[in-house]
Amino acid sequence: MSYKSDIEIAQEAKIEHIKDVATKIGLCEDDIEYYGKYKAKIDYNLLKRFEDKKDAKLILTTAINPTPAGEGKTTTTVGLGDALRRLGKNAMIALREPSLGPVFGIKGGAAGGGYAQVVPMEDINLHFTGDFHAIGAANNLLAAMIDNHIYQGNELNIDPRRITWKRCVDMNDRQLRFVVDGLGGKANGTPREDGYDITVASEIMAVFCLANDMEDLKNRLARIIIGYTYDGKPVTAGQLKAQGAMAALLKDAFKPNLVQTLEGTPAFVHGGPFANIAHGCNSIIATKMALKLADYVVTEAGFGADLGAEKFLDIKCRMADIRPDAVVIVATIRALKYNGGVKKEDLNQENLDALKKGLPNLLKHVENITEKYGIPAVVAINQFPTDTERELALVQEECNRLGVNAVLSEVWAKGGEGGLELAKEVVRIIEEGKNNFKPIYDLDMGIADKITTIAKEIYGADGVEFAPAALKEINTLEELGFKNVPVCIAKTQYSLTDDPKLLGRPTGFKINVRNVKISAGAGFVVALTGAIMTMPGLPKRPAAEKIDVDVNGKIAGLF
Repeated sequence: MSYKSDIEIAQEAKIEHIKDVATKIGLCEDDIEYYGKYKAKIDYNLLKRFEDKKDAKLILTTAINPTPAGEGKTTTTVGLGDALRRLGKNAMIALREPSLGPVFGIKGGAAGGGYAQVVPMEDINLHFTGDFHAIGAANNLLAAMIDNHIYQGNELNIDPRRITWKRCVDMNDRQLRFVVDGLGGKANGTPREDGYDITVASEIMAVFCLANDMEDLKNRLARIIIGYTYDGKPVTAGQLKAQGAMAALLKDAFKPNLVQTLEGTPAFVHGGPFANIAHGCNSIIATKMALKLADYVVTEAGFGADLGAEKFLDIKCRMADIRPDAVVIVATIRALKYNGGVKKEDLNQENLDALKKGLPNLLKHVENITEKYGIPAVVAINQFPTDTERELALVQEECNRLGVNAVLSEVWAKGGEGGLELAKEVVRIIEEGKNNFKPIYDLDMGIADKITTIAKEIYGADGVEFAPAALKEINTLEELGFKNVPVCIAKTQYSLTDDPKLLGRPTGFKINVRNVKISAGAGFVVALTGAIMTMPGLPKRPAAEKIDVDVNGKIAGLF
């Protein structure tokens, strides 16, 4: 049986004019700014019009640790939104924007798949409305102002050896991780060691996604620490007078992007920090606007629940003053067998023993959501044709032991129709109202204690090994007044540990924190664990090799 590719399905779809999509959520033509027929931006100031309206029910979609077998978190998010509308609910979706690095690399895009996609998928995956370019420009403007300040006399006494701000580009490019710039003589600046992050790891991206309004955005930009003086004092973007110009570059990007699913469900796609090296959630401004324009909002957090969901619940919920009403945890039989030791090429064969070995990964995530955070949850089994009845029954049985239902999802093949049972279960647990949500740590705990709490409670670690450099920096940051902020752990997405090869639910391990850094504008401390990097590289066979465009501008090979 042959299947159509995601891009073929998307290109064949008949989608609605964006003004008609806007009408579904109570917006008129004057409320939207057109980016062609099928994309629009919404002025964030519209939130003031709806400030007295009750918030929608918020549904967070997360997943087990990702594997090469695939999980389908975004696909499930989109399909669930479509299914809720089929049940007569006024539903919206709030997603992150894709980064060009993974699109041309190995991960793919972030528009869903099969018959559960947001469209126009080519635009969303390639440039979209230019938000990421604006974020990169703001990041690099600050970098240019730092080096220019030093060149022009260095009034702030910045130590070039202690500049922590990097340049960025939205592409996987390992060659740029460490560079030396300012070469070629005095007229070309001060030579120094420098480097690049991928745009989605830039603190500007985090600030962009965590700001509640334009004033908050400018204040956060001003608080960014770019480095230290020769006598060890932090230097901020505000001291360089850079925040106004950066905000000007971000003015239009800060407006949420409105698109639609293949079934016409309205969707905001806005902001896109990675969850393994950043906080992994779409913008607060888009989420808050969706909560005012709909009755049910389905959003997602990046990678596995140990990363994206933890950061959503411990960072975003605090800063946005929101809470999820239910959580959907996505898993596949294939991915669970992979966690149980089965090679990728053998995943189509029934293997109950391997499934039993891999299931603890899912069950740990379920325990975290329902027991650690106190939120009602449902497991969505993203069904594949090769799944057997005995395998499906085993997953359902083990989930039921934890008091959570596991529901089959066929949204990839059937769109919203394939998610009706999942949608009914989500509505049921929301209406049941058993929600005792509480973050996993208190903000008044020390930085090291917060990191250790996440490691023990969420990852299942025995503790944390802090490198001397990390302990020194923690002490410095607490002395500078950054003790009472959330922590954002940069960790591999493939494992509950910091070792990507340890699958399933490992025990008897410790998390290794090699360093920490402050993201003062974002408002959190970043803990760098294992070998995690903030600039990925392309794989041996990058997806870019298969992407092409014809003389009419039609793109092929994009998933």
